[in-house]
Amino acid sequence: MDIEDVTTFVEVADAGGISGAARRLGVSKSIVSRRLLRLETELGVQLLARTTRGAALTEAGVTFRNHAAIVRAEIEAAKEIIRPAGDLRGRLRISVPLTFGPTHFAPIIAEMARRHPQLHVHTAYSDRFVDIVAEGFDCAIRVGYLQDSNLIARRVGRIYGKLVASPDYIKAHGVPETLDELIAHEALMQGTETWQFMNGDEIVTVHPRGRFKADNGTALAVAAAAGLGVAWLPDCVTHQYIASGALVAVMKRHPPPSAGAYVVRPPGQHPSRKVQALTELLIERLEENPPIA
Repeated sequence: MDIEDVTTFVEVADAGGISGAARRLGVSKSIVSRRLLRLETELGVQLLARTTRGAALTEAGVTFRNHAAIVRAEIEAAKEIIRPAGDLRGRLRISVPLTFGPTHFAPIIAEMARRHPQLHVHTAYSDRFVDIVAEGFDCAIRVGYLQDSNLIARRVGRIYGKLVASPDYIKAHGVPETLDELIAHEALMQGTETWQFMNGDEIVTVHPRGRFKADNGTALAVAAAAGLGVAWLPDCVTHQYIASGALVAVMKRHPPPSAGAYVVRPPGQHPSRKVQALTELLIERLEENPPIA
């Protein structure tokens, strides 16, 4: 059984179809189809049910995919172990937030590529939630407070932020000073996230409500400056607005706890050396310039 065929099948299963797998592997759809046919012939079973919307795993395909993914991970781990130290090859796909990824993380990722000239680094910048498993990323850099998931996370830096609003909004709606008062205010959010605040030594979680949402921190800062509501934003996004007076900090008696920058990767026993090297470089650089602000 050809390991390349097995790897291709795992990519098709995770991408939800042949076209997505072809893009992730950097080969033509005909090559992917040929590998799948060869694998099914070898196994004597149908692994995928082709449909007009893509491909769905058969019962046999579901079972084989789980074992095949473990085999692929073990082989990748073995290849990395026997390679000379520092000799990173192949492709590293990273999902990075757009809000301040280009300013805070891009220089570190560029340094990663400089240190490892045989490594192909592909970075996607977006503030949308990225399913790194389904979309074939090796890892993602995420900021804020992590939601519960089966991903493995490593904290690489600290982030400080505050709740802000415009003087016009405060004039019209008043200043929220307590956690109970905050619930009544218009919240500007990226999605359905929760906000956390310090109440003495205790961390309290608040579920804000509001009609304006955007998947980008800079867009939320613009909305806050326009008087649409209150927003929790990192200091690196709001410092110019606060310096100009366009935004002011609120809820000073209940500051948010420091958030974090994290490297998250798919679950598995063996973190790749590529992801490990990026994680260590991020920790090294962010410790030199703490916190992210």
